[in-house]
Amino acid sequence: MTASSLETPPYVPKVVGGQLNYKTFCMTAQHYAGVHYNVHNLYGITEAIVTSFAMAEIRGKRPMVISRSTFPGHGRYAGHWSGDVYSEWHDMRYSIPQLLSFSMFGIPLMGADICGFNGNTTVALCNRWSQLGAFYPFSRNHNTDDGIPQDPVSMGQPVIDSAKKALEVRYSLLPYLYTLFWAANVQGDTVARPLFFEFPNDRLTYDIDYMFLWGSSVLIVPVLEENKVSVDIYLPTGIWYDYYTKIAIPSIGQNVTLPAPIDQIPVLIRGGSIIPQAQPNRTTVYSRQSKLELLCAPDKNGYASGMLFWDDGDSLNTVSEKRYSLVQFDLVPNKLQSYPLWWHIEYPPNLGLIAILGIEAPVKVVMINNVSQTFKYDTINKYLIVEKLNLNFSETFELTWK
Repeated sequence: MTASSLETPPYVPKVVGGQLNYKTFCMTAQHYAGVHYNVHNLYGITEAIVTSFAMAEIRGKRPMVISRSTFPGHGRYAGHWSGDVYSEWHDMRYSIPQLLSFSMFGIPLMGADICGFNGNTTVALCNRWSQLGAFYPFSRNHNTDDGIPQDPVSMGQPVIDSAKKALEVRYSLLPYLYTLFWAANVQGDTVARPLFFEFPNDRLTYDIDYMFLWGSSVLIVPVLEENKVSVDIYLPTGIWYDYYTKIAIPSIGQNVTLPAPIDQIPVLIRGGSIIPQAQPNRTTVYSRQSKLELLCAPDKNGYASGMLFWDDGDSLNTVSEKRYSLVQFDLVPNKLQSYPLWWHIEYPPNLGLIAILGIEAPVKVVMINNVSQTFKYDTINKYLIVEKLNLNFSETFELTWK
């Protein structure tokens, strides 16, 4: 190694070995683009670019690339996992701000190794991490080869139950999640989102990094401490709905306590949202074949909106070539309307069920396009369900109730 200020600059980040050239090139090594000091951090993204291009060329289908090394622009070509985290509660906790940071960096497909990588996990940790990890955009259980097995079956029935329940929620929300990725692709939106993105005027949200949103509508509240069966959180102003019970939780910007049974991660739906869903199945292929559902969560004034993006999920250039369908949903007091914004060769299954939350007065009549429908109204939790439908999204429909 030749003595150089590039090898020992004034500031050295906390790297393994304590120096920049530890187990790599000298910083003065010459490349076509310049000295290694200037191009070292480009290795990950250039590798991702080439790998993504090669996979697309060879397979003729959408590539799936995950890299640990990243650089600005990486999200255009690949996703990211957070590297060799430890099987500790601390590392699970800090995977959330890391997820949110990479989302803001323009890398929406990101996650940490569920249950940790280095060291041996525990049943309690893997149980809660399996619940959280089901909501990483990139969701993977992965560990070192010298650790104990940590797949849900190896960890026992509690982890099996937790993982299954959380993953069923994830799979049911895949149409919504996929639409978020479309918005990230065409508009630069975030998928996993910090609360202050949605509540910029609420200063109490600025340092919240123990929970996160999917888009603007789904709040994921993980349990990050051992032996806890409830979580204390700050809930921004608005109407929120418990995903499991459909009960409305009004907030004026306050601290609340949410129940968190050992097999369940709290999930809230924000008032003002319409969430497209599907029945969860063994694979995403099978899940895509079931009829879709709409979960309508009105705000305090009875309004909500949402969208559904749908393509074949695998082909290249479906957006630029407009081989997709896009549907808009709008809810106003006593009326839900659906209409296509764009309709093409790739279109979603028909709509099989509609749930409308937060309806205080008992429902007597439900009509779709002026045709009377059978329905169920929950007088305790105040929501309406209209099921056994077969509505084609290519046509505008209107649901009314009174």
